[in-house]
Amino acid sequence: MSDEFDLIAEIREDQGKGASRRLRLKGKVPAIIYGAGRPPRALVFDQNKVLQKLENESFYSSVLNIKVGDKSQAAILKDLQRHPAKHMIMHMDFQRIVEDQLIKVNVPLHYTGADVAVGVKDGGGKVAHLINDVEVACLPKDLPEFLEVDISELELDAMLHLSDIKLPDGVEIPQLAQGPEHDHAIVSIHVIKAAPVEEDVVEAEAGEEAAEAEEGATDEATAEPSGDEPKDE
Repeated sequence: MSDEFDLIAEIREDQGKGASRRLRLKGKVPAIIYGAGRPPRALVFDQNKVLQKLENESFYSSVLNIKVGDKSQAAILKDLQRHPAKHMIMHMDFQRIVEDQLIKVNVPLHYTGADVAVGVKDGGGKVAHLINDVEVACLPKDLPEFLEVDISELELDAMLHLSDIKLPDGVEIPQLAQGPEHDHAIVSIHVIKAAPVEEDVVEAEAGEEAAEAEEGATDEATAEPSGDEPKDE
């Protein structure tokens, strides 16, 4: 099971974009918590403390303990909005959880064995991570901090799929239940082809320009005189 993180929150009374903007100016993060058959509740967190928690990868795939006064609520992070330019969280969504109800959470994939992979050592290929996290469904007690994917046996021009991920007991990947066409590739090893050298590109462009100039000169030489040219007397 993943770690638990404590988050101290306050009840947010003011609503609307203007109120949220004022909170951010005061170093706060507006948020909302919902689910578990109860009405949504607007909350507010300390911006700096949230940013510190977010530095830990496990925060995104863990059961969070949200404390409001003397009450606590277990929840998971469902959505996070960041400022496009500043190191700032704009808004957070949390879902309440109960012990006997399934939850869906995106957990990170940790790829191991890349340095000794067959396709790298013997084939000279490069590892390409096609996805870095996957949505899982499980009870809160079974929520993994991450899923490990061993690629040491992966050969050149081969790939692994979602169905190749070894899942702990009680954990499923909902996407796989939608059919074989949803068993997407997650990692591959291929030889990376080198891009053309800059000199070759310049020479090719120069050759094209020379050909166009020659073609233009030929067109001018074969063009018929216009009616405005002086006639021979």
